[in-house]
Amino acid sequence: MQRSEIYRILDANINRASEALRVLEDWARFGKDNLSISERLKKIRHDINNSFANFSNLIQHRESTDDIGRNIENKSKRTSVKDILHANCKRLEESLRVLSEYGQLLGPEVLRSGGPEVFENDRYEIYTIEKELIKNERLLRLQNAYLYLVTNSDSFSSDNKFLSVIEKAIEGGVDIIQLREKNKSENKILELAKEIKKLIKDTEVLFLINDRVDLALAACADGVHLGQDDLPVNEARKITPDGFIIGLSTHSTTQGQAALSTSADYFGVGPVFQTPTKPDYKPAGLEYVKWASENLNKNQWFAIGGIDKTNIDKVIAMGTKKIAVVRAIMNAEDPLNTTRELKALLQSKKELYAQAR
Repeated sequence: MQRSEIYRILDANINRASEALRVLEDWARFGKDNLSISERLKKIRHDINNSFANFSNLIQHRESTDDIGRNIENKSKRTSVKDILHANCKRLEESLRVLSEYGQLLGPEVLRSGGPEVFENDRYEIYTIEKELIKNERLLRLQNAYLYLVTNSDSFSSDNKFLSVIEKAIEGGVDIIQLREKNKSENKILELAKEIKKLIKDTEVLFLINDRVDLALAACADGVHLGQDDLPVNEARKITPDGFIIGLSTHSTTQGQAALSTSADYFGVGPVFQTPTKPDYKPAGLEYVKWASENLNKNQWFAIGGIDKTNIDKVIAMGTKKIAVVRAIMNAEDPLNTTRELKALLQSKKELYAQAR
């Protein structure tokens, strides 16, 4: 192999690595405000540049116009931040491996700063960084979620009809789905969970399971929603992986205040209105929503309980930006358009009241 061919390979992979590093650095810096990861990625960039400091003329060997690979179609698609991070971590890992392999042909007397050994160390560092970057991707989706659907299949005559409503809700723009099935066996819940996961594949929709941490883990759900009488949030943290979302129901200002001392990722605030889903709970009312807007707004929270198109404006007027619904979608004659209308009302009213404030 001629030296010019080696230089072409090295030049191409320095560029690939630099491009991937920039994508990852921007996410660490602007998406996560993570100084530690930003600095670690910056160090890898400097390692590459320093190693090839004696090869400032690599660009002279570049033949991008005649590169036989420039017209090869890239059929990969990015549907989430997680996809972007994973793809660019792999791209960087592969480039570092190529630089390590072909860099050895230049010899230690030519390649600076340790060369291949440094690239290998950096490659293993990226394996760790990828895990750290991706574990918080779910929390970003939670932050950007506004419409939350809690399921109830009791009134459906078949699983297909139940799943059809969920499919239409996904198409309509729901952001989170919680599988809440109080009257189903564990096996049935897991069976339904698998079907829902098929429906949300390649979407940004988060999937949670109600009450049961064990079932949520078994179903590889994004998280679990816990009630006041379920496993305490901080105990659930001990047995769940990094990035696993945990939500907590609250029904009063006392519970809301206490929830702030937990590690819950979000809170349910309600029931706002009387609802058959929570027949034993006296409605917390709009005043609790107002209290939440004044005391919980540094946290993620969803108003829940009897909310539908007829009263959503009252709830948003109290300061909520996010709502969770059950019957409003599950029992709707047209769940697709109902979901779209709720999402549109939520967005428009949120903007309207934000201006009024």
